[in-house]
Amino acid sequence: MNRSELIDKLAERFPQLTHKDTELSVSVILGALADSLSQGGRAEIRGFGSFSLNYRPPRMGRNPKNGVSVSVPGKYVPHFKPGKELRERVDYERA
Repeated sequence: MNRSELIDKLAERFPQLTHKDTELSVSVILGALADSLSQGGRAEIRGFGSFSLNYRPPRMGRNPKNGVSVSVPGKYVPHFKPGKELRERVDYERA
């Protein structure tokens, strides 16, 4: 599911909201998650999961095109940890 499919599904489920209102709601929620992570924080949605940052230290990489060693700087990357309810639901629906 992508962003536009999520907006369509929410607009369908809540007919009292206009498509524009639904689009704004999704944008605000995703923006709040991004803001929290960009400030070094963490975001948790109970029953769904939590988003946090993992640090990847600097390392030596290799350019796959020509094999030359390249220095890759350290960086923070987003990390998602699913909640118990989500893990159980996915596991149940797959079995």
